[in-house]
Amino acid sequence: MDLSTLSDGDLASLSLVGREAAFTEIVRRHRSVLYRLALGNIGDADEALDIVQETFVSAHLALKRYDPARPMRAWLAAIAINKCRDWGRRRAVRRLFSFALPIEGVVENVADDRPGHDVAASDRQELARLRRVIADLPTALREPLVLHTIEGMSQAETASILAITEKAVETRLRRARIRLAELLDRR
Repeated sequence: MDLSTLSDGDLASLSLVGREAAFTEIVRRHRSVLYRLALGNIGDADEALDIVQETFVSAHLALKRYDPARPMRAWLAAIAINKCRDWGRRRAVRRLFSFALPIEGVVENVADDRPGHDVAASDRQELARLRRVIADLPTALREPLVLHTIEGMSQAETASILAITEKAVETRLRRARIRLAELLDRR
């Protein structure tokens, strides 16, 4: 059976009855979208990979609750957004505790996020800069920006995933773009 021809709903059903290859096909179809979504939200490539993995683990465990009438992409995107939010909360807690460490311990553990000498292309540096600025946007502005502008989801899909109105999506997108332009001008 060629699983690539089946719908996401059919793959979910097959996965529920133990066909591991069906869930593997779901992962193959949606992993790059979820990676871009996570990367756009947190700005760290390694952490984004971890979030994608956590998203698929959670989705597999919750597959019984998946509604085949709803697009799989939207369902997985909602899970990924929640994982990004969890990551942000954990990061905030780590920051809080890092201030309690003696300064010597903090200085030794600070990661150097400057590009390596081998990265000469200015477009790659600009892309990394843009990712960091997007990751620094408030959650309410960052999430609709990533879902709609970067992932190309409609305002209706974005509103559904974030459980807000389409008008709220439109407003947040406008505010996100204004804020993004201000942050880019400052840096």
